[in-house]
Formats: sequence, C-alpha cells, structure tokens
Amino acid sequence: MSATTSVPAPTFGPTGFVAPAESAILTGRLADINAAMGGDLNPALDTPQGQLASSDTAIIGDCNDQFVALANGVDPAYAAGRMQDAIARIYFLTRNPAQSTVLQVACVGGVGVNIPVGALIQDTAQNIYACTQAGTIPTSGTITLSFANLVTGPIAVPASNGVSIYQAIPSWNTVSVVSGVLGNVVESRSDFEARRQATVEGNSLGSIGSIIGAVAQVSGVLDFYGFDNSTNAAVTVGGQSIAANSIFICVAGGASAAVAQAILSKKGPGCSYTGNTTVTAFDSNPLYSEPIPYSVTYEIPTGLPILFAVTLKNSVQVPSNALALIQGVATATTAASGISAAFSGSDGGARPRIGSEIFASRFYAGIASLGAWAQIVSVLIGSPLAPGASFTGSISGATLTVSAVASGALAVGQTIVGTGVLGGSVITALGTGTGGTGTYTLATSQTVASEAMTGVMPTLNDLTVQVNQIPTLDVANVALTLV
Repeated sequence: MSATTSVPAPTFGPTGFVAPAESAILTGRLADINAAMGGDLNPALDTPQGQLASSDTAIIGDCNDQFVALANGVDPAYAAGRMQDAIARIYFLTRNPAQSTVLQVACVGGVGVNIPVGALIQDTAQNIYACTQAGTIPTSGTITLSFANLVTGPIAVPASNGVSIYQAIPSWNTVSVVSGVLGNVVESRSDFEARRQATVEGNSLGSIGSIIGAVAQVSGVLDFYGFDNSTNAAVTVGGQSIAANSIFICVAGGASAAVAQAILSKKGPGCSYTGNTTVTAFDSNPLYSEPIPYSVTYEIPTGLPILFAVTLKNSVQVPSNALALIQGVATATTAASGISAAFSGSDGGARPRIGSEIFASRFYAGIASLGAWAQIVSVLIGSPLAPGASFTGSISGATLTVSAVASGALAVGQTIVGTGVLGGSVITALGTGTGGTGTYTLATSQTVASEAMTGVMPTLNDLTVQVNQIPTLDVANVALTLV
C-alpha cells in the first residue's frame, strides 16, 4: 500500500533547495491526521490533534531548515563555520586563529647590539610583547623591529612613549612605538572568504592579485593591499604616491622576511617597488650554485586612529557602565557587541581594512544589541585625515599649549591626536586659547614634547582610509553623549 500526505514536499529549482512554508506544513499535517481519524476532527491547535500537528510541523520544519543550511553551506557566498573551513581546505587554507597586536618599535642603543627574537618589552598596562624579527642596531643607533603581544586579540596599541624594556640586554637603552596594528579575534566569516578569494589569484604569476594572494598566506599577516603602476609616470592612489613602473604592496603583520619572500615569489621580472621597508629575499632555484639575494621593498602601514561620537536617548534604563559596554570593554548581554567587536570583526562582519571605506552605520547593530536602552540618536566617526585643526603643541599635565596653528581652529570637544598623545585627550575647556595659539584643558594628564598634532571632532558618516594606513581603535577615543 502506498502512503500519501497533504504535507507539501521541498522542491529543487534555479535557486536550489526550497522548503515549504511551515504554515503549509501545519495545514498538511492537520489534513493527514483528520483523514487518519475518519474526519470531522476539531482543527484547533489547543486540541490533542492540534498539538500533535504542531509538534510534527516543528520537527519537519527543523529538518528542512537543517537541509537548507547544509545546501547553502556548499556555496562560498553563504558558507560559515565548518562548511566554510571545508571549502577553504580545497585551497589548502585554514582559518586564521586569534592574532596578537603587533607593534613597530624603535630600539635605541649601542652600535652592534643584537636584539634577538623573543626579546621582551611591556606597555603601561603591563602587557608583554616579544620581538618577532631579530636585528642589530646600526651606526645610527636606532633600528625598528616588530614586537607581538603575548596575548592574542585586539589589545589597544600603546602610545609612542607607552612602552619600556622588560628584559634587559646590555647597551639596549630605550624603546618607543613607531606604529602598531590592532590584533584580531579568530578570523571572521567575511574576512576568511575575502582572503580565500585573494589566494585564488595567488596561483598565477606576475599580476598584483597573485602577489597579494601569496602575501595573504603568510603567517601572522593581519591585512594587505596591492597596486600595480604599469605606466611610465608616478601616480597617486589612495593618498600614496607610487613610482613609475613599480608595484606597491602594503602589509600589516607577519615577519618581514616571509612577506618579502612571498612578494618575490610572485613578482614579474624587471618591475620596481614603492614602499618604506626594504628586506633581502632570496631566489633559491636549484639551478644556482647558491641562493641569489634580491632587495624587496614594501609598505608597512601607519596606524590611522578612528574616533567615535555616540549619541543615545537618555532614560532611566541606561546603565551606569553604558560607555564601557558601547566601547566593548565590559561584559555585555551578547558575546559580540559594542564598537570593539565590530572593529575587530568578532561580530562576524567585515572589519575596517587598509584602503577601505568605513561607514558609521557598520557599528549600529553592535550598539543596539546591548539592550532596549541603547536607542541610537547618531553615531559619527572621525580621523586625523579630516581634522578640525592642525597645529604645533605640547602637553604638560592636563594643559595643552599651542604655539602655532597651521589650519582650522581648536575647540572644546575635539580629541587631540599626535605621536605619544594618549587616547581620550579631549579638550574640555578653553584656557588662554580661543581656537588659535594659547592653552587648553584636556581630559587626560600626560607629558608630550612640542610636535605636530591635530584636533579631531567626529562629524562624518563615512571616511576612506588611505592605502598606506591601517585603521586602529583606542576605546578611549569612543565618546558617549546622552540627550
């Protein structure tokens, strides 16, 4: 005897597996049960037959949902988790684990002092960083080396003067931060897919896609960008001047020797380079009696501080630690919420990258997920790329002294950005200055010698990062206003 059912079956079509609506499944199960019982059953859902039909519908619907997820999982555009890992394995790729914050550190000391891999420094928050690239201090007395935090994840990049030597080496005198790249949590779905797409081009040779595809596979690389200037004249792309007939490869993280080797392995012959870092790489072709050295030049990006101004509607429901929750540094109601989660990509979305366009709206969901109290009036962003003022100043205690103003005007509410300036250095009051030279009161106390600085007021809905910069976040530069 063949069985029949009134429950509609799934279908396969141009869009793949299509499951019937659960309302149609429920109608079918009620019809089946009514037929099995001889008819005239009450179809109300609070009856025994209604409860049975509802349970069957939930079971069938869940089964269909699981198959839809499985079917979607074989498409790289929708794959996530283990299914995405399986697709990447075809390309011999594995998801990047959580990665450490990486600093470019100027090491000052005696000529000939060797700083080995594993040499340790610390920041003012007692975070420890280990050297990942050995070097010997040259006649200039300074060498810049990479140091990685011993703890993975997005630990804030310290200020220029915010680090010190933790493990002494004779005649190694001082250290200072030149730049830094915020660490990451485990690679998100969107970032993993972007890297998989980039590495597919890595199977070719000579094209810019093949070069950045090779770079993307270097262990410890946090971000990358590439451009090929095939013309006979210099061009400017994303704020970066690229010399004629040269390639520009910008890479954050990874050992410089490994990055240079990856570039050399895919670069076409005769092409020059543009960048701020030169490393020796080797062609180890067995036809040569010994490896042939080549100088490979690429760009290590500088950090671009991103500032946030969040305005929420005030209410009695707003908790006392609302700012910390929005920053993402306090325990929240969800595992991935707040601005830090969106900035690092730990919420599953794309993180800000070299040369990317950052939209303030990217951070709405993480803030809104904190609870019904988080009623967003506005989220605005800013950076030194769009300053309210550019000037020369020094800081002693909580007093900013401005000696010259190159452009714009200083104002209460601006955040001061500069080398060694602490995050959250907001102008809270005017002193003798009223927008130009003079003194201003800051929210933070510190000591910074006279240097070029900018005053930034987050006023943008979106901004575009230059191709020689990587966005960085200091949660102290996330401000909250209640209205």
